[in-house]
Amino acid sequence: MIADRLGIFARTFVRDSPDQVAAEVAKAGYPLAHWNFAAIGLPTLATAVDESVFLDVRRAFTAARAGIPSISATYNVIHPDAVLRARQTRDAVRLIGLAPLLGADVVTLCTGTRDPLNMWRAHPGNDDPDAWSDLRYTLDPLLTAAAITGVRLGVEPEPGNVIRDAPTAARLLKELGDDAPIGIVLDPANLLTPQTVSRQDEIIGEAIDLLGDRVIGAQAKDVVAEGYSAAGAGLMNYPALLSQLDRVAPVPLIVQDASESDAARVRTDLIRWAER
Repeated sequence: MIADRLGIFARTFVRDSPDQVAAEVAKAGYPLAHWNFAAIGLPTLATAVDESVFLDVRRAFTAARAGIPSISATYNVIHPDAVLRARQTRDAVRLIGLAPLLGADVVTLCTGTRDPLNMWRAHPGNDDPDAWSDLRYTLDPLLTAAAITGVRLGVEPEPGNVIRDAPTAARLLKELGDDAPIGIVLDPANLLTPQTVSRQDEIIGEAIDLLGDRVIGAQAKDVVAEGYSAAGAGLMNYPALLSQLDRVAPVPLIVQDASESDAARVRTDLIRWAER
């Protein structure tokens, strides 16, 4: 049942403590949450965060009867500042090693941009061969850490990043090989625009054809004229989308870009759409 696989970004509910965040996730009806330490005002990469805080988060979600299938380790992996990039990579390696303390088996990444200020913003340099080389170079220690820890890295096709679409994601997976501890977090809204949403079935179908057997997570948001919105508040056909997602393994479906006040509505609608 889709209800058992629904989650939400923990940072939807920014609070002072893990207990407060977990309580809000459960109150909105979600059995899962994608964890980000920003939800409690700490750095996403958990720089200098003690292991005891990881255990506090796990205990809080267990008490709320919610799970954490994944954790964010997003940073700009091809940032033009190589010194910054190396420091953040060391932090990410540590975070990957601690992910099991949360119960998480997926660690999500941002595949980066040459834009120095916004890791989600497109840049002409993203298509240069050296951007791809830097991505591969940065991934190496992250993949090693994931293999040692027994977790998988999740990369998301994102129009502003090096892995901008399904074909570039397929290229990365092919280069790394089937045994690499890495998979795809599929956010269908990232593959669509207001101009292409009328071709939703075709575009998402092609992405699933390319990536379906490597999808380890999915996200739910919607396409609007400017950016994105909560699922059901935009242009996408969600009943049709959920039918297509039945072609991939039953992975967590994580709600993104929902406000606190809209979180419960999105959950209810996703369950209703899935039953059509």
